[in-house]
Amino acid sequence: MAASYGAPGVYIEEVPSGSMPIEGVGTAVAAFVGFTKTYNPEQGDPGDPVGVKPQLVTSWEQYERIYGGFLEGAMLPFAVNGFFMNGGSKAFIVRIPSGADPTAAPQAMLSSGAKPELPTVEVKALTPGARIDVVVERPGPAGEGQEPPQEFTIKVIEDGRQAEEFGGLTIGRGPRGAERVVNEQSQKIRISLQAAPGVSALERLPAAGTYTLQAPVGADVAIRATPADFEGSVTERTGYQGLAIAEQVTMVAIPDLASIATKPDGGLDIDTYLAVQGKLVDWCEASHTRMAILDSPPGITATQALEWRTTLGRDSAFGTAYYPHLVISNPLARADATPNERFIAVPPSGHVAGVWARTDATRGVWKAPANEVVRGILRLERDITMGEQDLLNPQGINCIRAFGTNGLRIWGSRTLSASDPSWRYVPVRRLFNFIEESIRQGTQWAVFEPNDEHLWLRVKRNINAFLRGLWRAGALVGATPEQAFYVRCDASNNPPESVDEGKLIVEVGISPVKPAEFVIFRISQWQGGGETSD
Repeated sequence: MAASYGAPGVYIEEVPSGSMPIEGVGTAVAAFVGFTKTYNPEQGDPGDPVGVKPQLVTSWEQYERIYGGFLEGAMLPFAVNGFFMNGGSKAFIVRIPSGADPTAAPQAMLSSGAKPELPTVEVKALTPGARIDVVVERPGPAGEGQEPPQEFTIKVIEDGRQAEEFGGLTIGRGPRGAERVVNEQSQKIRISLQAAPGVSALERLPAAGTYTLQAPVGADVAIRATPADFEGSVTERTGYQGLAIAEQVTMVAIPDLASIATKPDGGLDIDTYLAVQGKLVDWCEASHTRMAILDSPPGITATQALEWRTTLGRDSAFGTAYYPHLVISNPLARADATPNERFIAVPPSGHVAGVWARTDATRGVWKAPANEVVRGILRLERDITMGEQDLLNPQGINCIRAFGTNGLRIWGSRTLSASDPSWRYVPVRRLFNFIEESIRQGTQWAVFEPNDEHLWLRVKRNINAFLRGLWRAGALVGATPEQAFYVRCDASNNPPESVDEGKLIVEVGISPVKPAEFVIFRISQWQGGGETSD
């Protein structure tokens, strides 16, 4: 409504243009649910001291600062590293407390330098699975007429690098007492002095040398959790249910699933494995914006992979399955490790999510994330033949295959949808997710606007402009925009009774581009000499 003017002059009025452009939402935000080495609330969320709420990381270096890098027995760090290595840029970490027994953390007993048979200092790591060496240094022998030195130094070496150093330590309760200084200041270890009645403090000084902390013999050091821990709670913001506060997540993976589905004898509890995966797919389908990236069980053959898919039994476009596992260099291997210990097989979901993100950035969400090189891997846990993929691909198992000098590539882009061919392909489902969420967020301004023809035209114009941009980018099929999509928002689908109910109904139809999964050349003999017609 125009303002009233009293004095002559030039006045400026800002009026809305009526155009509210729709911006595309992000499509390459992953979420990983599993175990981490540690948690640093100062680098993460200070309001979440335990670190169980979903937290965003944008690089591997940031992940290391918050969660401490790789952990033996946990696959989540390897998945996150593979995600960033393959082109990912944003990932939410959903940390599951392992429930491991703290008494089973690596430890060592330091013996007396004067009496090797006498245990004097016990050292324990704070984190189960930590790879720590403790170096004890003693000053040289005392000069003639001097008291023997009664101080020593402890250095903490983690993963081959010095993490901490405590000098001038003594045996006893003084201000530099080893137990007091180390236990108050160290972020890596705790020590306890062993009782030794009748033995002097000098004799109780630990011998100089390097001590490797190891898990106690017979201790249960396995990472432990339950399927319910992975599912979590919306109200407590735990598990993948806690991703309710991270609406931008579009792909979810549980790389540590095999860790909780391992039997005491080392075998895989396939029922637990399938139950967790099935619930994850159901949850993603209910969200209608996310897709689950499922890892095949470790160490299985192609036939067993087919059995796994059949037993899983999900018919959903919001789930995908990948086989086999990937072999990478083990960053936790020691210098004297055997050839088998220098390499480790990891689930493919983290690397696959990175390829999805890379494809989105370079080509668009409508491009199938397949025929793409998987970076950072040495080989496959099992090589797959064409004949084996002939059986796996129709069942929605996307294979990763070796092609010699052409590298290791993802060679499939199917969802778990078995009954509806319309949703057979990953890029089709993800394109619809992208369009639906972009329109939903881009038309929020229309809520509570007067529901009349003026509003209908504005909404239709904005959606048309958005879809036309996608058509030009190659996301939709059609020689013209009219062949690629349509938007209907008029009296035909907004009758008076619908308007009276406060509803604005917009009908959108799109023709998505689909991948050329089978490229077929029909070749026959041509006798030549004759004329041919096009």
